Amino acid sequence: MSGDSSLWPGPPEAMRKVLGASAWIEAMLEVECALAAAEEEAGVIGRGAARAIADAAASLKIDLEALRAEAALAGTPVIPLVSALSAAAGPAGGFVHFGATSQDVVDTALALVARRAASVLTAELAQVGRLLAALASDHRHSVMPGRTLLQQGSPTTFGLKAAGWLVAVVDAHGELLGAVRSLPIQLGGAVGTLAVLGERAHAVVADVAARLGLPIPTLPWHANRIPVARLGAALGVAAGTLGKIAGDLVLLAQTEVAEIAERGEPGRGISSAMPQKRNPAASIAAIAAARRAAPVAAALLSGLDHEHERAAGAWQAEAPLVVDVFGHVALASAELRRAFEGIEVDGARMRANLDPSGAWAADAITAMLAPTLGRDAARDQIREAIARGALRSDPRFAALLADPLAAAGPVDALIDAALARHADSELAES
Repeated sequence: MSGDSSLWPGPPEAMRKVLGASAWIEAMLEVECALAAAEEEAGVIGRGAARAIADAAASLKIDLEALRAEAALAGTPVIPLVSALSAAAGPAGGFVHFGATSQDVVDTALALVARRAASVLTAELAQVGRLLAALASDHRHSVMPGRTLLQQGSPTTFGLKAAGWLVAVVDAHGELLGAVRSLPIQLGGAVGTLAVLGERAHAVVADVAARLGLPIPTLPWHANRIPVARLGAALGVAAGTLGKIAGDLVLLAQTEVAEIAERGEPGRGISSAMPQKRNPAASIAAIAAARRAAPVAAALLSGLDHEHERAAGAWQAEAPLVVDVFGHVALASAELRRAFEGIEVDGARMRANLDPSGAWAADAITAMLAPTLGRDAARDQIREAIARGALRSDPRFAALLADPLAAAGPVDALIDAALARHADSELAES
């Protein structure tokens, strides 16, 4: 994560590891080694040079503070890294970075880092998915008020609510996989013409892509930042999805609602001023992390206007933004997982919170009366009965009012569809 944020919660250690400076250096060295190997195979550089470069990369000792200082002077860490690798490679050093430019290395390293970060994030999302699937199954008949515009509507069940969250997480994960898997290698040389490689350029590009396991772009994409914007959009979707779920949990945990509670480790969620309070701290932390992610993801989307063949400052901003947004989304997912691991669901309170007047059955009663009275007349009659407090005294509706689950619709079929979607997804396999 950029900046000094040590006072505040950060991403899980596994995410820190794949986003840290050492991970980026490793990825950039992988790119340089793959480039040298592909160029040797194509006859662009001399035999034995690729092995010398790979050996040098494997044994290279980097002083991170010195590299940062030199990168600040050069405007990119690639220049001092290439200098160090060239020196370590001896006579083969003149073939390091041959035909490439700094942006080629940073963009391709970004694709590698993003894949590794997505793998860590998937592991967190998979745990959230499993917890949600269990809640959907266990509480499929836990009747509760459905709420629209923050007002009670018709009944639903907590299982169906959890199923909706589950499908959203599966969808967000799918968007992330698509964005990460579509990040291609970058190899264009100084202005994207691959002039140094000439007629052997296509073979070198294809070979580098195969060695790194990345897609081959149609053209170098130095100034076409759609791949990075797509990644930012997917991470923004993931952040918003996690924040929405956490927000629902906070609302359900309100004192006046009290349909769920977080029971995490001792001391979590205590108030600094009010000893009687137990705040849904994990859900709150997930919301905070998701909110931190949103503007960073938006920054990746707003940076599509790169000038000419290679931009000044625009692409240099992207790698730190990708680091930040992955970290924030991973934190949001980890905190949401903690919330669900300690959740207590009060099914009795959910049922008791249904409007005692029976107004929650209005839609179902309308459907019952409409074939005879017509929809508008049925609605008018129900509104009048609710206003008079007479809905429960009408014997026609007694059976329906005694069973709120009957007014909730085909919840079993809907939940089963959500569970099947999850079971068939890559998220469930993680």
